[in-house]
Amino acid sequence: MFRLQAPLPESYRQASPQELASRISEAKSRLGEKVFILGHHYQQDEVMDFADARGDSLALSRLAGEQTEAEYIVFCGVHFMAEAADILTSKNQNVILPDLNAGCSMADMADLDTVEDAWEELSMIIDTSRVVPITYMNSSAALKAFVGNHGGAVCTSSNAKAILLWALDRGDQVLFFPDQHLGRNTAFQLGYTAQDMLVWDPRMAFGGNGEEKVKSSTFLLWKGHCSVHQRFEPRHVEDFRMKYPLGTVIVHPECAHEVVELADQIGSTDAIIKAVSSAPSGSVFGIGTEIHLVHRLSKEHPDMTIESLDPLVCPCATMFRIDARHLAWILEGLVEGKIRNQIVVDPDIAQSAKIALERMLKIV
Repeated sequence: MFRLQAPLPESYRQASPQELASRISEAKSRLGEKVFILGHHYQQDEVMDFADARGDSLALSRLAGEQTEAEYIVFCGVHFMAEAADILTSKNQNVILPDLNAGCSMADMADLDTVEDAWEELSMIIDTSRVVPITYMNSSAALKAFVGNHGGAVCTSSNAKAILLWALDRGDQVLFFPDQHLGRNTAFQLGYTAQDMLVWDPRMAFGGNGEEKVKSSTFLLWKGHCSVHQRFEPRHVEDFRMKYPLGTVIVHPECAHEVVELADQIGSTDAIIKAVSSAPSGSVFGIGTEIHLVHRLSKEHPDMTIESLDPLVCPCATMFRIDARHLAWILEGLVEGKIRNQIVVDPDIAQSAKIALERMLKIV
């Protein structure tokens, strides 16, 4: 999805890290309880230092809905997260994304038109009233509205297992988008086999599958992926084990299944943090997820050895767009009475998307 973020004024682009930190602190102090800053775990430290709360997408969704007093919710994450926050907050609150270009390549791999086309194709050969659409949180508000209107729900990497069990209580098949890996790994966790799954390629008729395969598959997995988590390969796990034979490998469920199979643990960003935090001093971890979280864990646990499984270290390029410069620009604008980069979801879309989000929040 194309978005345009205007270049920042020179005073922000030329400011030193120390000056920016001082300006953010000053603006935040002046705004007081009128502003609440949410920070996703993948954000840079220069942003997370000022977050009032940090978490994964599920935790931040809950927190956004709970902030009934703050007039401004500044979401240091990506576009789909800010959309969810706007849907879950009240009408008198303003959700702000510091950089409009902070999107998600995975979310852009499924749009409303292609999902509606897939649904129409499915209706030609199966009873879609028995198909439950599930969209990952990493999707647009329009897709969340689609699943809300078709009896489905949203899921995150934290609650995908519970959501899929819920879906299979209500139908025979699940159309899962946009991340095939999370869907596949969760289905395996539930005891299903590869024969129960197919990949739906939206660029091909019937997703590139024969009619019988579509009819017989329990999970129809959209051909999408996370550009960061797809980088992790079995050789990265093998190299880590050669270096640290007694180390523990933890990977995110957006990784490919062949990587998940080799890992000791699989978990969301929040689960990874909890696993490290509960480990004894001297523990060694190889972690397969975004590098800013890995670096933060290493810094917060100096008594442990914590490394990224990927030696080339690939950050989430869109999360990386949120920085101290943009945060200072947003907060100082609010001090001046200027609301910049407000995220507003169309009311009709928001109404249906809220149904899907609230189903998710009730299930877990």
